[in-house]
Amino acid sequence: MLRFFRRTLHPAWYQGHRQGPPYFEGWYFKLVDPTEQHRIAVIPGIFKAAAPEEGHAFIQILDGRSGEATYHAYPADAFRAAEREFNVSIGGSRFTLDSITLDVESEERSLTGQVRFGGLTPWPVRWTSPGVMGWFAWVPFMQTYHGVLSFDHALQGSLVLDGDPIDFAGGRGYIEKDWGQSFPDAWVWTQTNHFGQGSTSLTASIATIPWLWTSFRGFLIGLWHRGRLYRFATYTGARIEKLTVDQGAATVVVADGEHRLSVSAEGGSGGVLRGPTGRDMLGRVPETLDARVFVRLAARKAGNSSLIFEGVGEHAGLEVIGAPERLTS
Repeated sequence: MLRFFRRTLHPAWYQGHRQGPPYFEGWYFKLVDPTEQHRIAVIPGIFKAAAPEEGHAFIQILDGRSGEATYHAYPADAFRAAEREFNVSIGGSRFTLDSITLDVESEERSLTGQVRFGGLTPWPVRWTSPGVMGWFAWVPFMQTYHGVLSFDHALQGSLVLDGDPIDFAGGRGYIEKDWGQSFPDAWVWTQTNHFGQGSTSLTASIATIPWLWTSFRGFLIGLWHRGRLYRFATYTGARIEKLTVDQGAATVVVADGEHRLSVSAEGGSGGVLRGPTGRDMLGRVPETLDARVFVRLAARKAGNSSLIFEGVGEHAGLEVIGAPERLTS
């Protein structure tokens, strides 16, 4: 029990040391260079299958510039994780909250080098609300758990992608993760920390959530603006006033007693990532790193609204998965 409490309060740590199949865990590192010409997502993880021979470690790479996604599988025993910190190695690559060191070489893709992180801004973790999932993080039977490890941070270092060097010094990064049994049947996710200023970052997800013998529409939205986190989530009492979902686009308006947030995302070209189904890792997650997100946050005062922030986020990640009616009905 003490171990469960400790790990719940440290969502960045590897959670799966004693988890049996089916189980997956993956971290998502987004890297954008200072010229904003190079956008790369690196996703290391582990998949535990009911058939041991199907379990494996992996590193997925999405090149936002070309839209090409590649999946690099490793034997399960190539995955190594520390017990009481986030320190994961897969083959010759290593991932921590301070840096990533990459040594990926295959016929499909080569990605090597090191990028260091500075000034991470994680979603706050407290006993009553341990991270982005709030009190849901304490529920032991959720299908998927989610963590936001840094809304925005500085980058230093460089990578060599297929022989081309990329200098990330002065760029911006973002880190999140997922773990559990499988991904939902339908969801919308978007993220951007490129609003033309370093003080604003958005992450938003809406998904179908299995719950006992039924399901519900859950959402987790955080806008980090000038050192303050504006939270809109199922567990905060916020409500969805409007939601439209189309192929490669989505708009949501959420509100609570103090604020109203409007988010409208429009996608670009991208690649298809693999995601867990509980049985295997399938190519079921189309994602772009070339979306634009229109954001408007206003305070609600005596029936009137007062604008707090309005802007356009560039180089946004965007996923629209499953039948839209699963989310909007």
